Amino acid sequence: YIGALGARVICDNIPGLVNKQRQLCQRHPDIMQAIGEGTKEWIRECQHQFRHHRWNCSTLDRDHTVFGRVLLRSNREAAFVYAISSAGVVYALTRACSQGELKTCNCDPHKRGRASDERGEFDWGGCSDNINYGIKFAKAFIDAKERTVRDARALMNLHNNRCGRTDGTGFTVANKAFRKATKNDLVYFENSPDYCLQDKSAGSLGTAGRVCNKTSRGTDGCEVMCCGRGYDTTRVKQITKCECKFKWCCAVECKDCEEAVDIHTCKAPKRAEWLDQT
Repeated sequence: YIGALGARVICDNIPGLVNKQRQLCQRHPDIMQAIGEGTKEWIRECQHQFRHHRWNCSTLDRDHTVFGRVLLRSNREAAFVYAISSAGVVYALTRACSQGELKTCNCDPHKRGRASDERGEFDWGGCSDNINYGIKFAKAFIDAKERTVRDARALMNLHNNRCGRTDGTGFTVANKAFRKATKNDLVYFENSPDYCLQDKSAGSLGTAGRVCNKTSRGTDGCEVMCCGRGYDTTRVKQITKCECKFKWCCAVECKDCEEAVDIHTCKAPKRAEWLDQT
């Protein structure tokens, strides 16, 4: 698609890029295509990690920032998005290099050595994942936007980008009473909203209509997920595999069984409650 329309036309029409990013985009259209494919994967991974939380890494249609105003904040959710997106770019490029999909890199042939076994000595080697190239390009492309300014938010983003490239974990509050952040800790300096109600200015979609677990005491439980508003219960029919038997050889045959299950969803806030947030 990029090749057909021309890299310059495509790159000039991607919103939100700074000049250096546009230049890299125009010089390496095949890399940008790999990054685009990788983006889908890290968004899915983010949504999987937070599927049981009030903030569930929701994306917004028709918003070029994908996550809307969440990325305008300096809270822990923004920190995680920056880190996982940086990690996702490294992973996508490393995989594309190893599979021979990019012109500027290939797999890493440098991991080799000599060993021995009962039959004698032998040389070993192969073509490993070229993670160094992925890290190098991700650093140049993603960090370019943050290097246009030097404020606290830019420094926070650069740190979290770097954490993502090394896959470090953990959140650390910017407070002198807490231990000093290490290079593998994510950092942020704003408190997060509770994400209970829809609040466009905070990037909160609210939890109305979210599925919750009636018996759980964790973040996916109805009491926590629904923020004390209560929940609605709907009985639905589900088809599951049952009475499975092993048939020689070699197959498993099952019947389709229908069962009724209760689905619990968070109630919407009362109108007065919702108006307070808009």
